[in-house]
Amino acid sequence: MTVTRRHVLLGGSALTLAGVTLPRVLRATGMELGGRKLTTISDGYLVLPSSFALPPGREDEARDWLAAQGLSLESNEPPCNMTLVEDDDRKILFDAGSGFEFMASAGLMIDSLDALGLSPEDITDVVFTHAHPDHIGGVLDDFGDLTFADAQFWMGGNEHDYWADPETVNTIGEARAGFAVGAKRRIEAIADQLTLFDDGEMILPGITARASYGHTPGHMAFEVGEDGASALVVGDVMTNAHLAFGKPDWHSGSDQDPDMGAETRVKMLTSLETSGMPVVGFHLPGGGIGTVTAKDDAFGFVAS
Repeated sequence: MTVTRRHVLLGGSALTLAGVTLPRVLRATGMELGGRKLTTISDGYLVLPSSFALPPGREDEARDWLAAQGLSLESNEPPCNMTLVEDDDRKILFDAGSGFEFMASAGLMIDSLDALGLSPEDITDVVFTHAHPDHIGGVLDDFGDLTFADAQFWMGGNEHDYWADPETVNTIGEARAGFAVGAKRRIEAIADQLTLFDDGEMILPGITARASYGHTPGHMAFEVGEDGASALVVGDVMTNAHLAFGKPDWHSGSDQDPDMGAETRVKMLTSLETSGMPVVGFHLPGGGIGTVTAKDDAFGFVAS
């Protein structure tokens, strides 16, 4: 294991130097996509208020629906699944995880890479779905230096422009102002290694960007693979496997534009259910890889 300052500060409450004790850390699952290997690794998990998943103004209705499914949101601790795609030439990481500053339960990506025999120096490319803190925080290490010093970074142009704008911190709302500060700092830190792209571009061989706006203004999903063997890395279009699938047209408290987020979610789930293409979700259970099924006039998620 690579010992970092995080290990020293966390001590025995979360980790031991002999091995990782948190059950949601280091879990890896994967699939083959032609000549590529896709693996999800854990960055830990988040501890969030239930309001992040419940539809504003319909909280009681949502709780009743969850209860009918035998579910509740008393404990809202979504996993953080980071996607690693490897071929002969590249090791591509989708998103950078939370890093040291966001939550003690997250930011464990380096340990998960270590369990696979990899280090940040092995990563050739980091591709962002969006710039919320649990997705971009990890570009800086415990000391404020670049975690992936030799990597090329990739971000959608609309997403970049939103978070790079100095006015975003004044317009995003008090609850997310810290998100804006953190994202701008990290975008500036990687500026010399950052390439921007638009919807529909094949940014790397076999990796095509798909606009999926709503959760953030420039959120991107990515189709990985080609010639009939592909999967869709969806980031935070679906942030859970219950309401996001069973009531996809309901607003989500985690989406910055709830109307657009719901529209994007319905369209994406419909396409995935029709095509049968595997889905890879940052906050979905069981490692995040699975398929979308039709269920009760809506959708369901079946982990692989």
